[in-house]
Amino acid sequence: MNSADFKSQIAMIAIAIHNLVYNLLPFFAIKKAYLKLTGVVIGNDSYIHTWVRFTIPKRLKIGDNSTINFGCHLDVRGDLEIGNNVMIGHNCKIYTCGHDIDDDNFGTITGKVIIGDNVVIFPNALIMPGVSIGNNAIVLNGSVVSKDIAAGSVVGGNPARFIRQRNCTPQYLLNYKYWFINS
Repeated sequence: MNSADFKSQIAMIAIAIHNLVYNLLPFFAIKKAYLKLTGVVIGNDSYIHTWVRFTIPKRLKIGDNSTINFGCHLDVRGDLEIGNNVMIGHNCKIYTCGHDIDDDNFGTITGKVIIGDNVVIFPNALIMPGVSIGNNAIVLNGSVVSKDIAAGSVVGGNPARFIRQRNCTPQYLLNYKYWFINS
């Protein structure tokens, strides 16, 4: 094993330990303090539920009143910015890094993901690297978002396609927390 492979294995072990520690912490206040120690910027009344997995969380920024539900995977090898009052449904996956399929060495490509304010991403959605999701947008269940989503759009499918424009001004808060999740 060469030194690059060894360093890569050590990094993967560190990520696994981080995820284990985070998911075993008992209270949201302790979880939030732990994330802040690892470099995560997380706003007031924002919650990340249990059984969420991170890859290099220090590049994660979350606004106020946002919730990331159980079972999500946040690949934060590139930057990930989540706005205010955002709900990310259970088992969503957000990627900021992938592979260049046309590169002879299958090199990695990173792309910042930006999720605007008042966005709702329903369960089991997949967000790909380099995507921006505009304010007030809705991503329906199981969608694969590989291109930017305009503000106020409702999108769904694989690949995610425009369905209609959202016709409301959100007045609700999405800052909820559950201590125990039945999944």
